[in-house]
Amino acid sequence: MLASGLLLVALLACLTMMVLMSVWRERKLWGKLPPGPPALPFIGNYLQLNTEQMYNSLMKVSGGVAFSNGERSKQLRRFSITTLRDFGVGKRGIEERIQEEAGFLLEAFRDTRGAFIDPNFFLSRAVANVISSIFFGERFDYQNKEFLSLLRMMLGTFQFTATSTGQLYEMFSSVMRHLPGPQQQAFKELQGLEDFIAKKVEENQRTLDPNSPRDFIDSFLIRMQEEQKNPNTEFHMKNLVMTTLTLFFAGTETVSTTLRYGFLLLMKHPDVEAKVHEEIDRVIGKNRQPKYEDRAEMPYTEAVIHEIQRFGDMIPMGLARRVTKDTKFRSFFIPKGTEVFPMLGSVLKDPKFFSNPEDFNPQHFLDENGQFKKNDAFVPFSIGKRYCFGDNLARMELFLFLTTIMQNFCFKSPQTPKDIDVSPQSVGFATIPRNYVMSFLPR
Repeated sequence: MLASGLLLVALLACLTMMVLMSVWRERKLWGKLPPGPPALPFIGNYLQLNTEQMYNSLMKVSGGVAFSNGERSKQLRRFSITTLRDFGVGKRGIEERIQEEAGFLLEAFRDTRGAFIDPNFFLSRAVANVISSIFFGERFDYQNKEFLSLLRMMLGTFQFTATSTGQLYEMFSSVMRHLPGPQQQAFKELQGLEDFIAKKVEENQRTLDPNSPRDFIDSFLIRMQEEQKNPNTEFHMKNLVMTTLTLFFAGTETVSTTLRYGFLLLMKHPDVEAKVHEEIDRVIGKNRQPKYEDRAEMPYTEAVIHEIQRFGDMIPMGLARRVTKDTKFRSFFIPKGTEVFPMLGSVLKDPKFFSNPEDFNPQHFLDENGQFKKNDAFVPFSIGKRYCFGDNLARMELFLFLTTIMQNFCFKSPQTPKDIDVSPQSVGFATIPRNYVMSFLPR
């Protein structure tokens, strides 16, 4: 009894000290921090957040800024950008690869013979294969069991980030990693993805030719050899696995989910679908594959793709950043070490830039003459030094996959347009559209 009593007293004393330190820190910074409710020790403002609507909750309690995260991030980012360019990203080589994969996707849709299907894995297989050709030097057959398992793990992990538990895990991973709950399944899936990448790295190591890199992994392994005598190098096995996993994951799920949301929106708005079909027929015709350069003559289709991205708002909170030094932002003080979120959705849904931000309307990106117009508030790839450097690849994929599919098919839903629900299934660190089925009818 005495021991348990002493333990309780010690815990209360510790908690009291934490509260006092928090209050003292708040008083010290009073009037300097950005506006928002007072934070509690350890859990911060978590009690003020609705984890079912994390984005909306954070919009109520704060704003956000984004800064770079140190030398590791700079080195790996610089290397990744250069290497992706070396393997054709942003060039004709990757465009041909996307066109080739679009052909495989068309065959897969034709094989459904107009049946109602969930397009999810059809799209993710195609997009993932484009990324695979860069990182692994090969594409996978659509029926490959290992490939399908990989995609299921990625989808499960991506959807987990939009749940309330997923948001808790992001904030308190060091604690929740050791607690029972659905995060354990997500952790297993993430480990499975790491194991897949590690296996690919081992295969490349056995057949590596330092003078002839075949893919991203080879290039990283060669850089590891070059810097093996550097004790401070960021080019080591753990960073190879995690960099490859991050880029492969992000490059697959964001583009495939955007397309999936886009199909749903086009079925909800058949007038928009008809206008895209008309522009495709007029500019491209039916006898050749779409090319990326076609978008210069297709302002309406370009506006539709931008509006899909704006409305879909795939990563509404951006990615968490950490302030690396005490920072003055406008008239406020942000202490070193503060974790901040860019809150991209606040810009994409800002009525100052988009007349009806809650509505899907391609006119948001068209001028009075029907020509495409840029909008500074279009920031789905973030902004500044830490913008998504895969934006050029994503733009090319979205245009080529969408126009190639719509050149060959009309979309049909089992529901009437007015009954189609385009509100998201969940919005957390990611936006997840509702599950649906559709039919691809040959044109």
